[in-house]
Amino acid sequence: MTPQFEEIWVYLSASPLLGLTMTLLAYQAAFQIYRRLGFHPLANPVLIAVALLASLLLLTGTPYQTYFDGAQFVHFLLGPATVALAIPLYAQWPKLKALAAPLTLALVAGSLTAALSAWGIGALLGASRESLMSLAPKSVTTPIAMAVAERLGGLPSLTAVLVISTGILGAVCARSLFLWLRIDDHAVRGFAIGIASHGIGTARAFQVSEQAGAFAALAMGLNGLLTALSLPWILPLVERLLMR
Repeated sequence: MTPQFEEIWVYLSASPLLGLTMTLLAYQAAFQIYRRLGFHPLANPVLIAVALLASLLLLTGTPYQTYFDGAQFVHFLLGPATVALAIPLYAQWPKLKALAAPLTLALVAGSLTAALSAWGIGALLGASRESLMSLAPKSVTTPIAMAVAERLGGLPSLTAVLVISTGILGAVCARSLFLWLRIDDHAVRGFAIGIASHGIGTARAFQVSEQAGAFAALAMGLNGLLTALSLPWILPLVERLLMR
């Protein structure tokens, strides 16, 4: 950085709202790129915004904690935003009741597959136990995933990175995968991406339709609950069975 710009940055970095402003501007710029590219899945705005923010923090030498002190307001809004997802879900209540049984089976199968497949692949590749326990909850929303990883003996910070990567990958690849599998029902699409890709996938589902978003929100919430309740006793059981 030039000396003049460095002085300006030092002055601005003292403001707690700098992180919030950076986050909003980065996402707005990313969304404009996403729109100009015709909403192409590869131009996912979350991925672009993360890259912009990371580049800016590295360029300016700003510690992450300094950035987060201002951006934590966005983090706080994740809770109310998640609760607000109940509104579009309520509008889909008749279809939800009609699909209750298959959705329950899909939830159990999808949740266990997401966790155990990641754990199994990591084990085959020789990952450490800490890494395996960090991998397992990768398909649930970040706060739940970090808490589950910590309880299992994993690394919450690594889990957070894996969760975000999983969400972005799901949002980018889901549409092509659904087309290849010839899955057209928006409720099915939404529920599948909600289980696999949590909040980022849910945001992508809402861009497709309100029905897809509502079922994705349902899947995200139920998958988080099921994962938090089941993994702490399933994974130790699997470990004991494999050690025999």
